[in-house]
Amino acid sequence: MRIKILLLVWVLPLAANAQTEQLGSWNLLNLKYTLNSRWSLFGETQLRSLKWYDHFHYYEFKGGFNYRVHPQVALSLGAGSYQTYKEGGDFVLPKNNDEFRIWPQVVLHQRIGLLKVEQRYRSELRFTSFGYRNRFRYRLGAAVPLGGRKASGSPWQLSFSNELFFTNREPYFERNRLLLALQYKWTKQVGLQTGYLYQFDYRINDETGKNFFLIGMYWEFDRN
Repeated sequence: MRIKILLLVWVLPLAANAQTEQLGSWNLLNLKYTLNSRWSLFGETQLRSLKWYDHFHYYEFKGGFNYRVHPQVALSLGAGSYQTYKEGGDFVLPKNNDEFRIWPQVVLHQRIGLLKVEQRYRSELRFTSFGYRNRFRYRLGAAVPLGGRKASGSPWQLSFSNELFFTNREPYFERNRLLLALQYKWTKQVGLQTGYLYQFDYRINDETGKNFFLIGMYWEFDRN
């Protein structure tokens, strides 16, 4: 059953888009260091390509801290560098965008049976090659463990999220990003994720690409 689900997550989206769209890669490494029950630090880097591990056009690195004000509510403040290159090869100059970004966010968690629902609200202060920009993002996600009645202890998890991007300039709506992914908790500290990501850009000039195969690794460390 797990193998069938894994194949569905991988194969169906790829087959549906392979005929008309290039499939790119979306790679990320996320680190989290927990200081205590309320405070934690995080860092993340991403590398993206417009073709299958070819035509690399984007990378970012960012970091910040989280503060848990309630078991179901966390506040974060992050900052990072976001670099987008022209299409047509690997890191083609001149860049489409050279950006530094600061972003506060609020994350809300809720459980409905085995289903874990997450809402994320993020405000971005963007210092770009085209001047200062504001952007606002809302992501709704849901995850469910796999494994039947013993799913609460399963290392496998299936998740889906949809994120909307807005600005304070007309026409206001900028992007829609969807993700279907499968996670595997390898150890208490290490998690792996793979899936299909699709994004639709209505009005944006600093990033291209619609279809991506995502691979992520998550490391969690504890001060104790």
